Amino acid sequence: MARQFLKRSFFDRNPVVVARDLIGKYLVREIKGIKKFYKITETESYGDSKDRASHARHGKTERNTPMFGEPGTIYVYFTYGMHWMLNIVCGKKGRPSAVLIRGADGFHGPGRVTKSLKIDRKLNGKILGKKVGLWVEDWNNRKVKNKLKITKTPRVGIDYSGPVWSKKLHRFVLENK
Repeated sequence: MARQFLKRSFFDRNPVVVARDLIGKYLVREIKGIKKFYKITETESYGDSKDRASHARHGKTERNTPMFGEPGTIYVYFTYGMHWMLNIVCGKKGRPSAVLIRGADGFHGPGRVTKSLKIDRKLNGKILGKKVGLWVEDWNNRKVKNKLKITKTPRVGIDYSGPVWSKKLHRFVLENK
């Protein structure tokens, strides 16, 4: 099985496509020389300022500045006063879009993912890679890829965005975990 580090070009695409394609890839976290691998099982895509559920809907702010960065930039924010959320920036620099990592091997929910992987604001604005101890790999297992059953659903917890945006099928879930 050949493992391949996902380059910036993988993320330089439409966030809906990236969100779907991240399912089954591996989030790698390295802390103090110890690597842990987690299959990505759930994602959500957030588009540019037109997406009423996106943090970029009101333009650039101090909080969402990483969303305007290079593809592969890490966007971490704090929510509900208790959880860090991990997003990976997609698309062209200056056109804010990102994918939220909602689930990974055994961790259902984005807050559990970040807590288990020790992800917090220190990674915010950094570029995915070995230097920061967080990256994504494709293990190129064609047999497994062809058998992935991925379900598309509306995103979670975004009713505030209105009926059009809250019903878009921008959440992807691996069914055969």
